[in-house]
Amino acid sequence: MNRYQDIFNAQKANQFNVGNTTYKARIAKLKALKQAIALDYKQRIREALYADFKKPFLETDLTEIYPVISEIKYVSSELKGWMARQKVDTPLQLLGSSSWIKYEPKGVCLIISPWNFPLNLTLGPLVSAIAAGNTVIIKPSELTPHTTQVMSELISELFPENEITLVKGEVDVSTELLKLPFNHIFFTGSPHVGKIVMQAAAKHLTSVTLELGGKSPAIITPSANLKAAAQRVAWGKFVNNGQTCIAPDYIYIEAGLKAEFIAEFKIAVQSFYDKAENSESYARIVNDKHFNRLKNYINQAQKDDATIELGGHTTDLDNFIEPTVISNLAEDSVLFQEEIFGPILPIKTYTDIHEVITYVNVNEKPLALYIYGKDKKETQFIINNTRAGSTCINTNVLQYSNHYLPFGGSNNSGIGKAHGYFGFQEFSNMRSVLKQHTKGSIEFLFPPYTNFKQKLVDFTLKWF
Repeated sequence: MNRYQDIFNAQKANQFNVGNTTYKARIAKLKALKQAIALDYKQRIREALYADFKKPFLETDLTEIYPVISEIKYVSSELKGWMARQKVDTPLQLLGSSSWIKYEPKGVCLIISPWNFPLNLTLGPLVSAIAAGNTVIIKPSELTPHTTQVMSELISELFPENEITLVKGEVDVSTELLKLPFNHIFFTGSPHVGKIVMQAAAKHLTSVTLELGGKSPAIITPSANLKAAAQRVAWGKFVNNGQTCIAPDYIYIEAGLKAEFIAEFKIAVQSFYDKAENSESYARIVNDKHFNRLKNYINQAQKDDATIELGGHTTDLDNFIEPTVISNLAEDSVLFQEEIFGPILPIKTYTDIHEVITYVNVNEKPLALYIYGKDKKETQFIINNTRAGSTCINTNVLQYSNHYLPFGGSNNSGIGKAHGYFGFQEFSNMRSVLKQHTKGSIEFLFPPYTNFKQKLVDFTLKWF
């Protein structure tokens, strides 16, 4: 028997009690969660993330705590309307009836969250699941054990096990959980593991939200403000030590701008971190395995005679990798093939924007695509001729913070959307309801079929 079967069964038995709660009851749960994150557990959360990969307190406040409490505030302000009956029009041929959509909970849900933003990417989806009225089992990453422990205590304090519970463990725990017939699975991680999750979900026809990743380019066009572009790309790339799914993964810049951009980029990095190894504003790589993977990328680039434009220094003892920019890489370099997920930024050049379009389109759709430039026609041309989960113009990463925008990828970079109304929809079933009030026109067409009824059908086909 599956070791999580009892928890699953308890949540399944309780799902209608939870699902039939009012918007006020759900908002009360969300406010209790906000209180715990913003006040009761705030310092412990900060200390846990610092213990896991030296995440600066301010960065934890900005990228872990604030997004969740901001999401709670927004969802709480809108939930009454989302849960209300959504009236829709009824066509003339169904005269005598009315129709509406009822957003109902999907039921028992599984959230599998990653290590790079362990609080944000665990509790953010949970906000949507609670708002939609689901029961939830949470499986966070084993790579950030201190944060997982704090979240475990927080969840157990706020919620009964038959409503929301967090289970700890490694890959074998996720494997066991994925054998259960959940009504919905929300997974954040790599495309490789996303395929495994989707395959497991298919056995039960379980719906999935897959928040994945990919090679997200930052395209610097001739009309760009290079100083602003350098500052914003440097921040978006090196926040969380580059361990961000929507971080710029490589720069594609018009060839004549390369030298000036790199010079501005160096100034930006210097102003942010000075000597990064001693900076209190610069996090670390999460573990030895990921550190060695990234270190090997740099070493291989040097062996292949690529140019280290900035950084390149590493320290094994501290899992430290200096902010690094590399140019003159071979097209088949691993830095152009794999999602980097660290503070290494490759740079490519182009002479014609069509080269960029072709390069982006022959590869998998990115989770994000960033464009820097003042030329509106060129910007629109890039958007119209590429595909991506999201795009920013003259900035990066910030699209995640807008609750009014759906967040998610496309195909290899993800399936489904998150945040705000879109997250509520993801954890809900749109149940269609039609109510007949009077004798309906269809009743005139009940068998037996006659010539007169055939004429009515012919009339309907022509005019309705």
